[in-house]
Order: sequence, then C-alpha cells, then structure tokens
Amino acid sequence: MTLVKVNNPINKTFDGLMNELFNDLPVSFGKTIREDVLHFPPANIVEKADAYQIEMAVPGLEKKDFEVKLDGKVLTISAEKKTETAAENEKMIRKEFGYKSFKRSFTLDEKIDAAKIAARYENGILKLELPKKEEVKNEAKAIVIQ
Repeated sequence: MTLVKVNNPINKTFDGLMNELFNDLPVSFGKTIREDVLHFPPANIVEKADAYQIEMAVPGLEKKDFEVKLDGKVLTISAEKKTETAAENEKMIRKEFGYKSFKRSFTLDEKIDAAKIAARYENGILKLELPKKEEVKNEAKAIVIQ
C-alpha cells in the first residue's frame, strides 16, 4: 500500500496556525501575562557577599520618571511616563509608542541596611544596591581542630 500526501491549502493553513500557537505559546505566554496584565517589568535579583542587587529592565524612561520608596520593610519601585500630545497642526497616522506606569514591591528582611540603599539608572536598566548589615555578612572562618 502506498500513502499519498494531499497538498490541501486549508490543512496547511490550519497546521501552520496550530504549530505557531503551540510552539510559541510557552515562550511568549509568561512575558505577555507579566507585561500586558500585571504591568511590571522583569527584575533580576543577585546576592553578593556584601549586598543584594536588583536590576530592572525599563528602557525608554528617565530618572525623573521613577519613584523608589522604603516604607518599613517594603521597598516599592514605581514609574510613570507622561505621554506627550502632538501639536494641533500635526496628524498622527499611526501611534505605536505607549508607556505604561508600573509599581512593584519587594519585602526586605532584617539583613538589609536600609540607610545605605542606593539606586542608579543607566542604559535602560534601573539598578538598586541593597547592602547587608555588618553582622550578617558571611565571612570564611578557619576552625581549629583540637
């Protein structure tokens, strides 16, 4: 018996749609939920020997757009970009630029020295340095065997 494959344009379109849906879904689903529904940018948190570092990817903003507050143990990072209106004599053909405000909070533990928290914004990345308290820093200690 010989199998003959029929080239049906309807099946090809359906197969292409299904492949696109199921192959791309795992990659883009988390990003879509995070950015479109929850409205906050991704963050990386790194622990170093003497501090924690939070990095957030927030391109297109300026320093003045951010607000960083520490209320008790809750560190809140928020941003709002004011959109500029076009001049009255200009006609907008297509508008794809859009800025969303966001607000993201992190709960800090007692290891953080809140008085020394620092933040800087460069090249689209907001970096916060959260230094550890002196007594919390883990240092290697030699133990004498008796």
